[in-house]
This record gives sequence, structure tokens and C-alpha cells, in this order.
Amino acid sequence: MQLKDVIKKLALITTVASVLFTPLIVQAASAEYKWKMVTTWPKNFPGLGTGANDLANQINEMSNGRIQVKVYGAKELVGALEVFDAVSRGTAEMGHGAGYYWKGKVPAGQFFAAVPFGLTAQEMNGWIYSGGGLELWQEAYAPFGIIPMPGGNTGVQMGGWFNKEIKTLDDLKGLKMRIPGLGGEVLKRAGGTPVLLPGGEIFPALQSGAIDATEWVGPYNDMAFGLYKAAKYYYYPGWHEPGTTLEALINKKAFDKLPKDLQAIVLNATKVANSNMLAEYTARNNAALQSLITDHKVKLLPYPAEVLSQLKTLSDEVVAEEAQKDEMSKKVYASYIAFRDQAVDWHAVSEQAYLNARNPE
Repeated sequence: MQLKDVIKKLALITTVASVLFTPLIVQAASAEYKWKMVTTWPKNFPGLGTGANDLANQINEMSNGRIQVKVYGAKELVGALEVFDAVSRGTAEMGHGAGYYWKGKVPAGQFFAAVPFGLTAQEMNGWIYSGGGLELWQEAYAPFGIIPMPGGNTGVQMGGWFNKEIKTLDDLKGLKMRIPGLGGEVLKRAGGTPVLLPGGEIFPALQSGAIDATEWVGPYNDMAFGLYKAAKYYYYPGWHEPGTTLEALINKKAFDKLPKDLQAIVLNATKVANSNMLAEYTARNNAALQSLITDHKVKLLPYPAEVLSQLKTLSDEVVAEEAQKDEMSKKVYASYIAFRDQAVDWHAVSEQAYLNARNPE
């Protein structure tokens, strides 16, 4: 065999081997759909803003790049409280926010965000995914051309930041407090003045005295906003938001244009993001709380039992009255209360009983 024949055979063997044994490199598909997501949160804000980013990334990766979602923070494309309208109009294909921010348009939406003394995060997921809540939520938003899905949960929030101690319910009278949704209506019933502000406007309002007090989320987020620089009394628990569900808003026309596999990816990505956010808050809040107490000398205080009892009474009255204002709210409230009652019964012998056993007084 001549040398040139040997070289040819070696070259052939090398080519075949490279085909057989070289790992297959899969290129991401080019984007078939380019979507915008607008949010009520400051760009990349820990937990909330990064939760919106996570949802977008989940969709991008699950679809192998066939859908590319670009996230816009509050005021980058639309204002923080304009997200619902932007998705309804089709200015953006997706949004990320919370239902109580647009209660003037969809009063029933408040029940899918947070109800004072209502469902915890675990219970909210149970109601929404397996208790009929999601069907009602989507029915409520259908007239606006929006498909809502859970897009995150903060868990039980904190009770708020104050510059004076709250010893009796009378201490809430005349107080201008940033607090949204049904919790704000309860504060009003207690004699205070609820103020609705997006997250990015809270610190300057508290620092300047435009508001007297504020709630936001919890230690992880509150420390990031520097709220400890403007108030030193930090109250718990967050009676007004026991398991705040954030929402992913999807423009229905844009969704309907997707093939079935991409529709499934979008919907399932919201479930992943919903779970991821709750895990992040559970992992981050305590370290932030200890830093607030130790490093920033924040005074952590529980609401007095009598104050909580009175707020519970007012909450039950206010929530029941709000639910009667329109037919959709009546339907949602009936479903919510029925689920809450059975969840309370079950958790009395499961979650609550276990926590009492783990931390006996």
C-alpha cells in the first residue's frame, strides 16, 4: 500500500470518529416570538424584580430561545401602576405585579393577591391551583384580554415601619400609611389614611414625612430599600398580607398566537417562578432581619394581642363588605372563604399543630 493511500484511509477514519464521538452541539433556535414584560418593580430589585427576571429566563430557556422575553422595570416602558393597562392594550405581551394595584379596574383581583387574616402562601397555592381559584381569576380578567397566573409569593409579610409605638388601635387613627388593597381599607376603617405608592416611591415619602408609616414586604426587601433609615419601629406579623401572591399577566391575543407547546411552556414557567420566589424569601428573610436588628438597631416589636384582635374584627367586616360590591367579587369571596375554612380545619391538626409542638411556649 502506497503512503498516499494510508494517509487517505487515516483521514477517513478520523472523520468518521469525529462524527461518532464528538458531542452534538445544539444551537438555540432563533426567536420566533419577541415579547416584552413590564413590571411594577424597580429594575432588578431583589426578590420581586429578580422574580420577574426569573420568569422571563424560564420561558427563554424552556423554549430554547423560540420565545425571547425582555423585562422592563417600573417606568422603563410604562409606570409601575400602568402594568395592567399595558398588557390589556398589547403594549406588552406580559406583566408582573399584584392584583391589589388595579383594584379600581378589577375589584375581585384583590382576593388573588392578599386578604387580611386570610390564606398563607401554601394555602393560596392550594386554592388557586386545586381549589377553583385559578378559574375564577381568569374569568375576572377575561374582559380585559388578560390571562393571569401566579408569578411568585412573598410568604407572610411584616406588619410595617413606624416612627412611634403602636400600643392601641387608637395609635392608627390619623396615620398616613402606605398600604394597598384590602389592608388599606381596614386601616381606613380603623381611622387611618391608606396611601397607594409603588415601591420606588416609598422611601422618599417616608423620609420626607409625606407618609407617617409604611408596609412593604419583609426584611429582605425592606433592607434593600433602606427603610430602616427613615423609621426604627418594625412591627410583626403582617396581618394584612399573610401570603401575598404576585401575578404574571399574559396578553391573551399574544398567547393565542403561540403553538400549543409554547403555550404550555409559558404557563408552566409561571409555576416554576412562583415556587422559586417563595423559596428565595424563605431563605433570605431571617438573615436580613438579624442584620436590621444587630447592624441597624431596628426595634422589632409584635403588634399587641388586643390590637390584632380588633384588626381581625375590622378585617372580617371590611372584606365581607368589599365582596358585595360586584358580582365577580361575590363569587370569588364565596370560593375563598369556603377554601379558607377547610384549610383552617386541616392545618389545625397539621401545620399549626406541628409548629406548636416544635416551638412550645
